[in-house]
Amino acid sequence: VQLQASGGGLVQAGGSLRLSCVASGRTISENSMAWFRQAPGREREFVAAIAWTNINTYYADSVQGRFTISRDNARNTIYLQMNSLKPEDTAVYYCAYREQTYSMGLIQYGHSYNYWGQGTQVTVSS
Repeated sequence: VQLQASGGGLVQAGGSLRLSCVASGRTISENSMAWFRQAPGREREFVAAIAWTNINTYYADSVQGRFTISRDNARNTIYLQMNSLKPEDTAVYYCAYREQTYSMGLIQYGHSYNYWGQGTQVTVSS
């Protein structure tokens, strides 16, 4: 599976961005996926995850109510709509794919995912 993330950029605090992650080489319709982020000098952290349908989604407390993860299985793509952005959201954002089908256990941990995109930079200015 190859994952291509895009949509990052520079935005002012309070603004919005929409990230996309397109998968190729394998369908994502049976797999949970997630977004993680890593800021300079910090460890990678969980942002949001989504089950193989749009019904079950999970968020880090820091983004709950501001970010929305979704998916379009027909397009083999997941999205991360980010609203009310804050400077502390500045990071490289990575999408991740879990090879095990129909599984949502331990979704907030990076080791639960087998494939990662290359990352897209999000910078929020104050």
